[in-house]
Amino acid sequence: MWSGQPHLDEGHPPPLEAAPVSWKSVGPCKSLREPPGGLAEASVGEEAQGEEDPAAAQLDVLRLRSSSMEIREKGSEFLKEELHKAQKELKLKDKECERLSKVREQLEQELEELTASLFEEAHKMVREANMKQAASEKQLKEARGKIDMLQAEVTALKTLVITSTPASPNRELHPQLLSPTKAGPRKGHLRHKSTSSTLCPTVCPTAGHTLPPDKEGKEVDTVLFAEFQAWRESPTLDKTCPFLERVYREDVGPCLDFTMQELSVLVRAAVEDNTLTIEPVASQTLPAMKVAAVECGSTNGFRAPIDTTCALSGLARACRHRIRLGDSEGHYYISPSSRARITAVCNFFTYIRYIQQGLVRQDAEPMFWEIMRLRKEMSLAKLGFFPQEA
Repeated sequence: MWSGQPHLDEGHPPPLEAAPVSWKSVGPCKSLREPPGGLAEASVGEEAQGEEDPAAAQLDVLRLRSSSMEIREKGSEFLKEELHKAQKELKLKDKECERLSKVREQLEQELEELTASLFEEAHKMVREANMKQAASEKQLKEARGKIDMLQAEVTALKTLVITSTPASPNRELHPQLLSPTKAGPRKGHLRHKSTSSTLCPTVCPTAGHTLPPDKEGKEVDTVLFAEFQAWRESPTLDKTCPFLERVYREDVGPCLDFTMQELSVLVRAAVEDNTLTIEPVASQTLPAMKVAAVECGSTNGFRAPIDTTCALSGLARACRHRIRLGDSEGHYYISPSSRARITAVCNFFTYIRYIQQGLVRQDAEPMFWEIMRLRKEMSLAKLGFFPQEA
């Protein structure tokens, strides 16, 4: 039975297969007629070519399929690699975005905290500035009030000091110079004749009459005057300068040297700081043990002198005044002698403060004699002389 393939005879070589040959034009025919052998060969070649064309086409298709599969595989591998790279880059970008987001959140939080702190600090500064402004305005208002008051006091003091000189005393400041008919009855404290006679020269040009006949000769001490002139060029309250050192040594120190040393030191410091206050004693402020004596000794509506212990001398005396040191609430009862010694020193310090502040407009010699008069009052008070109270 035929299987569709020719059996090869044994001993005979296999038949030759026709190889596909591309057809080429051989040019124009030299003769229109060809021999019969040529026609037979051409027909055999056409038959062989007709049998081989399907196999070559099938082989070409297979080759195309294999090449397309290879291209697909290579393309898929390339795309997978690119996808893998893109995924890695995407992960890196995600991490970077996450890091940047955290940085942004941190910066926003810091910015909010900084803004809040700045606003708080600004409000605090504004509040402090308002408080300082209010305090400054209050101080300014108080200062202006004090300035107005001080200017009024300075004007009054200038009027009184300038118009009162040893050669021409102001009779309003020294009412004891007025005649008894013009002066009339006066209440308060009277100066002793031994001290009041030295307040002006023996002859008052304005009054036109002669004062009591206790005339005194005066001569300037050149050493004291030289020290005073040196101090007057640059007035100061420094006790180390020669002028004030002498006054402290000869007058201020002895005048304020009381029996009670501790209180004497405090009184001297208060006088130097201008913080000592002398007040008259009312009957209700006296010690309780003395009230009965006050009531029994009163006549015609006036209080009789009260015997109590002087805080400075330690002696039982009629104390009608008391002193207060600075802002202290405590008081100390003092006798008339102690009061005279304290007031003499206070008068001296008041006058040299006026000179230092430029309130005294006089020549050097009248100022020098006024200071000598004040020193004389301190010396007399130290020796026990004081004006008798009415």
